[in-house]
Order: sequence, then C-alpha cells, then structure tokens
Amino acid sequence: MTSTTASLPANKAGRKTRMKSTGRSAMDGGSLAKYVILVAVSLVMLFPIYWIVASSLKTLSGISSSPPIFFPTDPQWQNYLAIFQKPNVMTYLRNSAILVFANTAFTLISSSLVAYPLARMRFLGRGAIFALILATMMVPSVTVVLPQFLLFREFGWLDSLLPMIIPSLFAAPYNVFLFRQFFMTIPVSVDEAARLDGCTRFGVFFRIIVPLAKPIFITVGVLSAISWWNELFLPVIYINSDALKPLALGATTAFIRVGGMGIHEWHEQMAFAMLMAVPPMITYAIASRYISGGIKTTGSK
Repeated sequence: MTSTTASLPANKAGRKTRMKSTGRSAMDGGSLAKYVILVAVSLVMLFPIYWIVASSLKTLSGISSSPPIFFPTDPQWQNYLAIFQKPNVMTYLRNSAILVFANTAFTLISSSLVAYPLARMRFLGRGAIFALILATMMVPSVTVVLPQFLLFREFGWLDSLLPMIIPSLFAAPYNVFLFRQFFMTIPVSVDEAARLDGCTRFGVFFRIIVPLAKPIFITVGVLSAISWWNELFLPVIYINSDALKPLALGATTAFIRVGGMGIHEWHEQMAFAMLMAVPPMITYAIASRYISGGIKTTGSK
C-alpha cells in the first residue's frame, strides 16, 4: 500500500516531464519549419540581387549564354570602370542628386509644417482638413499626371526639373500623415511649458518639436531620398533632353551601343544597376533603427 501511494507522485512527475518534452519537441519542430520557410523566402527575395551582381561580372555573350552561368569563372570587373567612361553618366548623377536633395528638403519642411497644427492645435475644421488630406491618398497618382502635364506646359516648365521639384513645396499627404501621428505622441504639456516660457508657435515647433521628432524626420527623409533616387515615371513624362535625365532614366539609353544596330550592353547596365542599388542599401542600413522607431510610433494614436 505504501509503495503504491509513493509511486503516484512519481508517475505524475513522469507524465509532466514527458508532456514538457513533447511540447518542447513540437515547439522545436515548429521553430525549425518557421526558419526553413524564412530562409527559403529570403533566398527567393535575394536571388534577383545576386543575379544582377553575377550578370555585372560577365561578358555580353556570357549574359545570354545557354545554359545560364550562375557563377562567373572570369569576373569582368572592368564593367564597373566602363560605366564612368560613358558620356553623360556624371550628368545623370548630378540631376539625380538635385532631385533627391531638393525634394527631400522641401517635403520635410512643408509636410512637417502642415502636420504640426493638425496635431497640436485646436481649430474649427481640423478633422475635415485632415480627412481631405487622407482622401487625396486614395487618388491614383496616374490619374493626375495629365492635368499636371497640361498645367506645367502652360507654365513653360516642360523639359526641366521644376515639375518634379516644385510640388514638394506643397507637402505630400502620406508624409503629412506620418508627421501628424508622430507629433500626437509628444505630450501637449511640452508645448504649454514652452509657451509659458515665452516661445511663439514657431519657436515651439523649431526649438521643441523638431528635436523631439528626429526619428520621423529621418524616416520621411530616407524614404523620400530613396524614392527620388529610383524615380523613373515622372522623368519619362517631363524630361526630353539628355542633359536633364536622372540616373534611372539615363540608364535606359546610355548602354545602347552606338552604331551597333540597337545592341544593348547588358553587362555594363547590370553593373550600373548594382551601383545604383548601393546608396539606398547603405542609407537604409544606417537609418533602419530610426525608420523602425518612427513608423511604429506613428501607429500609436
């Protein structure tokens, strides 16, 4: 009797141990499957980048060889040097730099100034104005291209960088949304204390709010810079002169061999594409901590 009673706790302990072991095994199996899926998806996502790198190190005939060459045995590093021997490549780089810096600076200033009163001030129609701004985000950008084209033609701005820079002075709806949501996370008592110390509204904005909102300024700035670095659609609409093309548009014509019956030098274009991808990658890697924090905070209210 005594031995039977003593064996009961031992059996319970054994069952608990087996249950924990089984649960751990199931958890380990689930984690393993999750990691396998993540690795598989990562490989699929990274393969295009690898293929660009591999193609940039091949000869022109090597790119179109069959079966395809996945690992170049004789890397053609001179393809990267040949890019800078192309006429107008540095001009394309200058134009892209102008678009990136001008649009980023203008959209940071205009969007934050529009968002500030919507987040921190109380006035009649504030909600309606914000709803109207959000509504404009639902309009496909393609539908407004033709009216904008006709308007800019009347201004005489076609075949210049102005149609792509001037609109940034009037704030972008998505950026206004991000700024407003972040500004609302800052306690109103900060504004009130600054006003008691004699700060004006602009003083509160530039001396208090802007330093506290550094993550969202970096987030919007990085997203805007990367977007304009890669922009192709608007330059196609507004730019005709080769001297005004940015990198993304210039790359479509810079690698057609002169007198070569339309032969495209794909190996050099792949090297050019790789070089274009490097600045956004570095920028995102440096600012990823601020971008994650900025976007997460914008959804808190």
